[in-house]
Amino acid sequence: MRHRSALLVLAVPVAAAIVAVASCSTVGTSPPQARPSARTASASPSAVSSSPSTPASPTPSPSPSPVPSASPSPSPSPSPSPSPQAQVLEPGMSGAAVTQLQQRLAALDYYPGPADGQFGMDTEEAVWAFQEVQGITPTGNVGPVTRQALANPRPPAVLVPGGGALRVEVNLADEVLVLYRGNQPALISHVSSGGGYYFCNPDGSCAYAITPTGDFSTTTFMPGWVTVPLGQMYNPVFFIDTAFAIHGDTDVPLQPVSHGCVRIPMDIAQFFHTLVPTPGTPVYIRG
Repeated sequence: MRHRSALLVLAVPVAAAIVAVASCSTVGTSPPQARPSARTASASPSAVSSSPSTPASPTPSPSPSPVPSASPSPSPSPSPSPSPQAQVLEPGMSGAAVTQLQQRLAALDYYPGPADGQFGMDTEEAVWAFQEVQGITPTGNVGPVTRQALANPRPPAVLVPGGGALRVEVNLADEVLVLYRGNQPALISHVSSGGGYYFCNPDGSCAYAITPTGDFSTTTFMPGWVTVPLGQMYNPVFFIDTAFAIHGDTDVPLQPVSHGCVRIPMDIAQFFHTLVPTPGTPVYIRG
């Protein structure tokens, strides 16, 4: 889980920021820390040198009593290294196999970040989204089952076939968002929606943390960190007045944990608003 450490100066007027209701904001009140990048430890093989031995000149000596000696056992053959196809890829790893994974995810309209061979948070969240769409228990690791699905993937379930060539669909059952352009998936992202818990706003009103289902459309985009009574949201694209939004957050776990908004990973929130015109883009949310 990611945590924040200090407040950012908002990029929107305070009067505009406070209109969002508390039921959709995040609990945290500070911006993200820099994400650690995966590191690869490299080891140089040690050089082993051997000097030829000079045989000693044979000298006559008394024959010793025979002593049983153990025959040297053959050295075990080294186990073959697993092929890239058999290797289980996990967060923190790096290398060519990770680069191939990132390229494959990007080709399937997931967003793993740059194809830099580093299995970081962005790639892990993309793997989550892929596994959720494929019906695989999301772990972030890429083993045989996920690898097979990558070779023969199924598309995300279409929630509203006639919803428009440009639209956003949020599948709460899978915790996945799909942006369609030209009726084709253009971006598939893991999300975290309403956690279903009971909470109270600073004004004393209380409610359950539920993401509303139905047919909506984008209303307003607010750039940067926007402060609301219960915390902050990043680059929110609102779909119900200025109350419920699709927005970035530093905490987008596998479980639904939001107060009602649809949280998307920070790397996707950096550009998501550029793909979704406001106002007027249809947003369909289904349970």
